[in-house]
Amino acid sequence: MSNVTPVKSGPHLVLVALYGLFILAAGARSAVQISTKFHTAPLAYVLSAVAACTYVVGLIAIRRAAAGKPGMARVTLWLELGGVVVIGTLSWIHRSWFPDATVWSDYGGPFKMPDGSWNAGYAFVPAVLPLLGIWWLRHQSRRAGA
Repeated sequence: MSNVTPVKSGPHLVLVALYGLFILAAGARSAVQISTKFHTAPLAYVLSAVAACTYVVGLIAIRRAAAGKPGMARVTLWLELGGVVVIGTLSWIHRSWFPDATVWSDYGGPFKMPDGSWNAGYAFVPAVLPLLGIWWLRHQSRRAGA
């Protein structure tokens, strides 16, 4: 598929594993929600599908960065962080736009649903994940430059 040589060890593998987990979590969540109750909260469910796609691109980008090609990861991680911040903020400011949560609602943390119940969210991992990726990229570029 790509001519990037996979790196078989290193801290990036933790990021790859987390991205893989979130591909499954966000992808399965959005697939079930879109197929069973799309009419309830179409914006939220489509945004969760977008998050799943972002995680796919993020996983590929991190693998490429580990093999010495960081450009895609730089762009992807910053866009992902921007998405988390924008959607997280909008979910606070305009609760009515999100009758059900997205992966990035409330920055991936616990939140109160319109019916008053609490949703555990994703323990802020969606907000922390791109930050860890950006930190890892900076560390990689310093090591490569040294």
